[in-house]
Amino acid sequence: MYIPSAFREDETDVLLAAMRDIGTAAVVSDGPDGLLASHVPVELDPEPAPLGAIRCHFALPNSQALALAEGRELLFIFQGPQGYVSPSWYPTKRRTGKVVPTLNYVAVHAYGRVSSFLDGDGLRAHLAALTGRFESSNDPPWKIDDAPAEYIDAMCRAITGIQVPLTRIEGKWKLSQNRDKGDRRGVVKGLREQGDAASLALADLVEDAIDDEGD
Repeated sequence: MYIPSAFREDETDVLLAAMRDIGTAAVVSDGPDGLLASHVPVELDPEPAPLGAIRCHFALPNSQALALAEGRELLFIFQGPQGYVSPSWYPTKRRTGKVVPTLNYVAVHAYGRVSSFLDGDGLRAHLAALTGRFESSNDPPWKIDDAPAEYIDAMCRAITGIQVPLTRIEGKWKLSQNRDKGDRRGVVKGLREQGDAASLALADLVEDAIDDEGD
């Protein structure tokens, strides 16, 4: 991923927290006929240190699942808040007119090699962890044990799970850091006026980046 220094995020804790919050990733790997990609929910394990591991699963008929093998390198792409930035939001437009549109976004790329395949109790524990993560806001939360055991067993036989210890993580927080603070505050205002959830989340990140730098 191309990351100019102004947009680079190197703090491991920040990267892992973003991956955990996003919760899903596009996983990319080589296949016999070229690149393959799937969009999957992921479980993050803090071990092994320092980067931890990702566990995820694929439907058995998925050609990517058929191409997976121990030792194969995978790329997980996590996409955070993103949104269009209009040049009309910059005070610089009124002063010089030398502005163009852009996109702001958060992205994390995580790399690792398949170390093992999940089956039996390991696969069930992975699914229970994923369910607990996504059901945590529901009252009451749905649990795997709420479904008949034989049904869950049949569903487990229809998927394959993998564990991937991470070897490298890189993050890009493109939040208008290459503009002066007046323009960046204009971006915050413009995004907030959009009013949708994605724009508001992105506005918070742009504002936090300004605040972190101080005056």
